[in-house]
Parts: sequence; C-alpha cells; structure tokens
Amino acid sequence: MSKKLSAEAATTAAAANVSFEEAMAELAQLVAQMEAGQLPLEASVAAYARGSELVKLCAAQLEKVESQVKVLEGDMLKPFEQAAEAEQ
Repeated sequence: MSKKLSAEAATTAAAANVSFEEAMAELAQLVAQMEAGQLPLEASVAAYARGSELVKLCAAQLEKVESQVKVLEGDMLKPFEQAAEAEQ
C-alpha cells in the first residue's frame, strides 16, 4: 500500500515539473490515442489517470496566472469584448 502512495506522490511531483504547454501537448496526444482506439484497456485506464493529472495541473496553472492578472489589473478583470470597446 505504501508503494502505491509513493508512486502516486512521485507521479504528482513529476507532473508538477511539466510546463503548461508540455502538459497540453501530452494531453492532446493521450486524447488522440484514446480516441483512435490505439490503446489496450489497461493502457487506456493509465492514460485516463495521467490525463486527469494533467488537467488538474493545467487548471492550477491557469488559476495561478488568473490571480496574477487580477493583481496586475487591480482586481478589475474584464471580458475581452469590453476591454476592446473601452480602448476605442
């Protein structure tokens, strides 16, 4: 049981060192393989688990960037349409 927890912790730590772009590229590749039916059942389950980790990683990175933008914009984040109209 502890080996399983250690493996999960190692996988999570490895995923944390992946850039947003790398995670998105890997996720796209996993989705393409799964949609094409190229993977046996066990590999599909593993790919789904990895994809889930990548989605969580990307979401966390996006939330971090959004909070940074809010700080830079003085917490007055606007949709792009409104920002474009305000500049005209």
